[in-house]
Parts: sequence; C-alpha cells; structure tokens
Amino acid sequence: MTQRVELATVMDRLAVDALVTDYAMAVDDGDWEAYRGLFTHDGRADYRSAGGVEGDARQVAAWLAESLTLFSMRQHLIVNRRVRFGTLDQDTGDTARVRADYINPMRLAGDGAASTAPDFVCGGRYAFALLRTDDGWRLSEVVVQEKWRRLPDPRPAPVIN
Repeated sequence: MTQRVELATVMDRLAVDALVTDYAMAVDDGDWEAYRGLFTHDGRADYRSAGGVEGDARQVAAWLAESLTLFSMRQHLIVNRRVRFGTLDQDTGDTARVRADYINPMRLAGDGAASTAPDFVCGGRYAFALLRTDDGWRLSEVVVQEKWRRLPDPRPAPVIN
C-alpha cells in the first residue's frame, strides 16, 4: 500500500467517523434538517427493534421529531466503531459499513424533579451503510438493533431524613 493510498484511507476513516458523530448530534439536538442531510437521496433508516418505524430519511426524521418530544434531554453515545470499506455489493471503492454500539440516556420532559439523572436508558448496536457521493460520505442505511432498555423505576424514591 502506498503512502497516498494509506493517507486516503485515513482521511476516509475520519470522514466516516465524523458522519456517525454528526448523526448522533443531529438526533440529540433534534436537528431534523441536519439529520435528513446526512443521508443519500434514497437513504433509509430502520428503528423497528426499538419500537419505531422503518422508512426513508424524511419519514424517519418526522417520526423521531414527534416521538422524542417525550424527552427533554438526550445524550447519544456511539462507541466501539468498526469501519469496513468496500463491503457493499458491486463496490467501486466508495462504500463502507460501520457497526457501532450505542448507549442512550434520556430524561423525560415535564419532570419537575430537580434531578438531572436520566429516566430512560437504552443500548444496542447500529449498522450503518455509507456511500461516497459528490457531497462526501452519506448514509444509505441505518439499522438500529436495540439490545436492552431500562425504564423509569415506578417505585417512589425513599425519603431520607
């Protein structure tokens, strides 16, 4: 492998990593225009394993915008990213797949409690498919594989004197 090829691979890895980070930030910030802009024109997302929908980026952004109003705080952490280039069918050198774990603590909206601790936490794995376009790397597919969730504790908090 030449230095030029190695540098191009490093640059692609950085761009792919930035795209995955931008994805997390768009969801956490509720920036649905930015979210849609991360996808190819025919890009799709599948949140069915987390109780959501599957559809094109516009449809999924609308569902996220509505369903995430339940939470006043979201902090989407995407870790253990495994990047593989040229892994899609009939690849021409401009595709990639990323598998990454996530943990997502959220705070319910309208909770008058002084605590800032999350009420709801879920975790699992993302499968991202990416395509290099004239505008840079874009998501062609996102599949959420939720593995676990912790719901709010229905028991009242103990009174400490």
